[in-house]
Amino acid sequence: MARRPEFGKKDDVWDRKALDEIMHNLSLLSEHSVREFYQRAYRECAIINSHTFPPARAVQELVQAWKQLRKWRR
Repeated sequence: MARRPEFGKKDDVWDRKALDEIMHNLSLLSEHSVREFYQRAYRECAIINSHTFPPARAVQELVQAWKQLRKWRR
């Protein structure tokens, strides 16, 4: 039988101030550099099997890069 992930364990997460700083830094980079940042974060977020899940920080970085790329698309 498959094991459930431990929900009681707290992951390290970026706080709002750090996320704003990441977004600011991404806005200063070229589109190519942001795409590389996004691809690195995407690889870190890959779920390899049922026992490994991406860290919360990697997901937050992926979202920030996605938001920046989305802004440029408009």
